[in-house]
Amino acid sequence: MELRIYPDEVLRKSCRPIERIDDGLVSEAREMLEFMYESEGIGLAGPQVGWPRRLMTLDVEHQAQDPRIFVNPRIVEREGHVELEEGCLSLPGLRLHVPRSEKVRVVAYTLEGERLEIEAEGLEAVAWQHETDHLNGVLIIDRVQPTRLMSVRERLRRLEREWELRAATEQT
Repeated sequence: MELRIYPDEVLRKSCRPIERIDDGLVSEAREMLEFMYESEGIGLAGPQVGWPRRLMTLDVEHQAQDPRIFVNPRIVEREGHVELEEGCLSLPGLRLHVPRSEKVRVVAYTLEGERLEIEAEGLEAVAWQHETDHLNGVLIIDRVQPTRLMSVRERLRRLEREWELRAATEQT
C-alpha cells in the first residue's frame, strides 16, 4: 500500500460508491486501517492510497474499538462553526486552520453492511469532514482563503516538484 501525495491526480477524483462488499474489499479495508495506524493518522480515505472508492477509516482517539472502517459515508447534517488546525497525510509538512462545521451527523455502513448513524462534534466532526472531503476530491488547501495559502505556497511547490520527479523516474 502506498500513500498518495499531493498533487497526485487520484486525490482530486470524486469516488464512486461501493455497491458490493466482498472479501477483497474487506481485506483491503483492514489493510488500509492498519496503514492509517502505522502512519499515525486519525483518518484515511480510499483516494489517499490510490483507491477511488467511498471507503474510509477513522479513529480520532486511537482506541481501535467499534467500527473504524466506513463504507459510503455521507454527511447528512451540519451545525455550528469551528476552525481547528489540520494536517493531512497526503500533504506532509503542511498544517492549516480550516473552517468546518462544529457538529455533523453521518450515515455510513460497516463492512458487514450494517447502517450507522453517527453524531460527532469537535475533532471527530472535523475528521469526518476531512475524510469525506477526500472522497469528493477536495483537499484542505481548497477549504481555506487564498490569502492563507500564501504561507504554505513554497511547501506546495516543493511537493509538486517532488511529485514530478517521482513521475519522471517511474516513466524511465
